[in-house]
Amino acid sequence: MEGNIAEYLASYADSLNYEDIPLEVVYRTKVLLIDTLACGIGGYSSEPAQIARRIAGRVSPVHMPATVLGSGQKSSPELATFANGVMTRYLDFNDAYFSKEGGHPSDNFAPILTCADAVHVGGKQVLVASVLAYEVFCRLCDHIVISPQGFDHATMGLISAVMGVSKILGLSREQMVQAINIAVVSSIALGQTRVGEVSMWKACALANAGRNAVFAALLAKEGMTGPGPVFEGHNGFFKALSGPFQFDEFGGQGRGFRIMDAMIKRYPCGTFGQTAVDAALLVRSQISSVEDIVKINVGTLAFGKRAMASDAEKWHPKTRESADHSIPYAVGVSLMHGPLEIKHFSDPYLHDPVLHDLIQRIVVEETEECNSLYPGANATRVEVITRTGEKVSELVRYHRGHPLNPLTKDEIEHKFHSLARDLLPPGKSKELLSLIWNIERVNDAGRIMELLTKESIRA
Repeated sequence: MEGNIAEYLASYADSLNYEDIPLEVVYRTKVLLIDTLACGIGGYSSEPAQIARRIAGRVSPVHMPATVLGSGQKSSPELATFANGVMTRYLDFNDAYFSKEGGHPSDNFAPILTCADAVHVGGKQVLVASVLAYEVFCRLCDHIVISPQGFDHATMGLISAVMGVSKILGLSREQMVQAINIAVVSSIALGQTRVGEVSMWKACALANAGRNAVFAALLAKEGMTGPGPVFEGHNGFFKALSGPFQFDEFGGQGRGFRIMDAMIKRYPCGTFGQTAVDAALLVRSQISSVEDIVKINVGTLAFGKRAMASDAEKWHPKTRESADHSIPYAVGVSLMHGPLEIKHFSDPYLHDPVLHDLIQRIVVEETEECNSLYPGANATRVEVITRTGEKVSELVRYHRGHPLNPLTKDEIEHKFHSLARDLLPPGKSKELLSLIWNIERVNDAGRIMELLTKESIRA
């Protein structure tokens, strides 16, 4: 790796072109964009999204107006990015990547698409910026560990979003370095976002990282400089968060791209709940009645235990945000009601005393079996013990949507239509899907937001 971290990232971002991206990576990027937009439409009516849109609506920009998904209102690129990011993240239904660290690289689509809309770049630029942002986010997850120190994966999302947005806005290599310096020194996120009783901010942390990334890139484009080297400096990122690290070579020139390793979610809950739901459903099919269950043992990996089963609130969730980040809740619902759906995170399910009684019989433990399969597999074992002493146990390694168990094109479109059907007329859904499947031919990526304005959405 030549130069410091910021210089290396800027050099790679500056050099990456559409011609460097293989066809299978282009296709994968389209799939993830469709999946993310589906999640955004699905999160449109949520309370955090409404709050974000109200804030965005207070700004009427003269220069570089950007579109807010759904409402069609124009705001500044920063506030539109925040509103769009909240919508895409709210349902906890967008993709994920996990290695030493993990998170949701699809959160990069909000700042990239919002800025693409504002400056009217073409579809090829959106594809390149998206592949770049995924590459940076995932490679950071491969190389650093920050969550035990109390920091959130929005920190990685900040850095990757800076690179994707800088590519869209046409920053020079030196301007990209300054954008990284400005963003990193000012916008590190704390992990308190996802522990205890989880608040609305869970849907906002990466959206805010995107907002900060856009602001940093706009400042750098105008000539603002930031303190560097922001990673290696005396009081920089290495000292405060991660310790020293260096990147391996990034994707391109025959090397694979990390976007191919992102996991699409089949269920609207945290990543480590995906195989937990699948395993619970397999067990459910083998028992006569949930009323016969006396104990449920759930084996997961260290990451899963820490993220979705480490707090008392995971057994007594009072908010949607706590419930969708709870392995006990995901397993309990799946055993009692079948496949986990969006409706299960509101009443009458969320505060159902019978469901909560079942959840109290669940024990979640980190197991060597699941740890040994990571990071290749996101494995969960669910074992149910009945009143008669019968034990039924199932291990699921790869949920549907994992790169080794991928969704088909029809399944991706089905997820999109299922989330869009209450808001988007069928004709507009088909038009939007057609546009994204052919986005490399689109001259103005703002057409995506145009198809998602209030003229189309009945809300």
